[in-house]
Amino acid sequence: MTKDTFELEVGGKILKVKLNDWAVQASGSCVVQYGDTEVIANATLSQKSVEGQDFFPLMVEYEEKFYAAGKIFGSRFLKRESRPTDEAILTSRMIDRAVRPLFPKDFKKEVQVIATCLSWDQENDADFPAFIGSSLALGMSQIPWNGPLAAVRVGRTNGEFIINPTYKERIEGDMDLTFTGIIIKGELHINMIEMGAKQISEEDVMRAVDFAMPTLQKIVDFQKEIIRKVGKEKEVFEPAVELDIENDIKELLGDKLEKSITNAKSGEKNLDEAESLRENLKKQIKEKYPDTGKENQVLPFFEKEMERIIIKNIIEKDQRPDGRKSTEIRTLEAEVGVLPRTHGSGVFHRGLTKILSILTLGGPGDQQILEGMEFIGKKRFLHHYNFPPFSTGETAPMRGPKRREIGHGHLAEKALLPVLPTTDVFPYTIRIVSEALSSNGSTSMASVCASTIALMDAGVPITEPVAGISIGLAHDASSGKNVVLTDIQGPEDHFGDMDFKVAGTKNGITAIQMDIKIDGITKDIMKEALERAKDARMKILDVILKSIDGPRKSLSPFAPKMLSMKINPSKIGEVVGPKGSVINKIIEDFNVSIDIEDSGDVFITGQKQEDVDGAGARIKSIVREVVVGETFQGTVRKIMDFGAFVDILPGQSGLVHISKFVSYQIKSVQEIVKEGDVIPVKVVAIDELGRINLSAIDAGFQPKKK
Repeated sequence: MTKDTFELEVGGKILKVKLNDWAVQASGSCVVQYGDTEVIANATLSQKSVEGQDFFPLMVEYEEKFYAAGKIFGSRFLKRESRPTDEAILTSRMIDRAVRPLFPKDFKKEVQVIATCLSWDQENDADFPAFIGSSLALGMSQIPWNGPLAAVRVGRTNGEFIINPTYKERIEGDMDLTFTGIIIKGELHINMIEMGAKQISEEDVMRAVDFAMPTLQKIVDFQKEIIRKVGKEKEVFEPAVELDIENDIKELLGDKLEKSITNAKSGEKNLDEAESLRENLKKQIKEKYPDTGKENQVLPFFEKEMERIIIKNIIEKDQRPDGRKSTEIRTLEAEVGVLPRTHGSGVFHRGLTKILSILTLGGPGDQQILEGMEFIGKKRFLHHYNFPPFSTGETAPMRGPKRREIGHGHLAEKALLPVLPTTDVFPYTIRIVSEALSSNGSTSMASVCASTIALMDAGVPITEPVAGISIGLAHDASSGKNVVLTDIQGPEDHFGDMDFKVAGTKNGITAIQMDIKIDGITKDIMKEALERAKDARMKILDVILKSIDGPRKSLSPFAPKMLSMKINPSKIGEVVGPKGSVINKIIEDFNVSIDIEDSGDVFITGQKQEDVDGAGARIKSIVREVVVGETFQGTVRKIMDFGAFVDILPGQSGLVHISKFVSYQIKSVQEIVKEGDVIPVKVVAIDELGRINLSAIDAGFQPKKK
């Protein structure tokens, strides 16, 4: 039963929040409706807190339900949702990235947020109500959380910005920007960004943000009013480190940690001494407080101290952990064509971050078939990202791609998609796999660079090369000072406050992804980050283009050969034949794969050019339009009492009536020809049903004397 309903106009549609008595045991729950798309969001707090862990155990899940779209999917034997789609995983990650920074830093109790799509109207994306529902569920609960936050999607069609565009408007537009905002000291700050675009300028991104700010403001105010009316009192939690233990740690540690960080030699992996200090400190605390578990409090304190010192050095001395200035990029290098038998390959180095990307070409039959709540169709460009444990010098079980790997793979895919050729120009299916060989910050953006090299090495005619960089932030909460950092590496990613990834070409941005650890950033910080990213992108593009100045003129000799043609859709049945007999014979004869679309587009793929050309010639002969007056050397296929059927082209035959063989009267066609004979024939008529009438007399047929 619905107890309260709240409504707000957003983007010309009604955002409706319904508070009911459904999920009464969750810490916070609400149903959010936008159009006819409806999501239930539930936030739950566990009382379990694990001492000594260095992460906050937050779980965010966005669930697509097939019933929401009125669909039944799955195999004949399994008709229920199982593994979430990549789209659902990406939405979960977006919500996680937005809500996570707003929890207290020392909070370690398990929190789970589950947003489930109950109804989908095929026009309004469920991620918008899922964002609002997650924010409200947390805001109304007793869970300590510094919300609420607002989310909005911005598109642009024909130069006009749109709030929460429909799927159709997103496809037609040149940008798809999702971002979230929060009010800090009366001012709206941005705390999460996800964007794909068709090479748009930094100024256009900022204009889109300005356009959406009033909408974000009213969504925050809307939620605050709901929380004020029905929200629970927030739970008080104890700090992670006891005061006496903190004093002991400070006394034992002295200035050793600061010296180990400040005096670290310039380079990539320079914090080994700090890690040794931490382990020694744990031993000392354990010896002083045996069998108490108090040594587990060393880790959260140590992490906080390392962060304080690193941020202090950057802000006060412009000194980063590896000795660089805030505007410097690490050493860049690009390698092309590093593998002998692949269709395209490249390695991109940025300091200790090193990515190998391998490209494989296939035919249309190699496209991925997608079947989900929001989308059913095929995907011709795939980018997969792998992050093996050896890339960070660690050991771990190998159990398939995690959410992070799916997210990084999709980000690079989004960045590269706008520069790929259309199927009319390049009908191949393209798969790129990026292997993180060594990781020390922003492997996702290095994957964009390595993938660009692989695309050009393979001869894929991309319109522009794409490069990416990650911009960071050092923020001192006590002074309010900020320093934007170009090209963040491992320690700055871990201890810093922002990971602002930007990919694009020389002409503009193709993808942005931002997540932060503070509550939010100002527009000024965002603007500076975009400017820094542009400068770095141009330098990286120069390095890539020095290694390979454009797509190769020809494909790898190991790449499959492809021929595309268009036939009359009415002729598809003739090419396929009864039960596929004709097309299967062509596939068998020429060792090729053939894909035919309903539009009449035909794609032939094989390893040898002569096989592909041969199969193409066979299909052309089948679909060739015969005209009256043409002559052929035909093969007698079947003799009847009234005449004979003669094959004139593969898959096409006509009838020679008994009276059209010779000028004199005969009792049986077998007096003149037998099955298998090759005789000249002429097309004399084609009736309204497409049946071909032939004449042997008019073609000059002279029967052999018997």
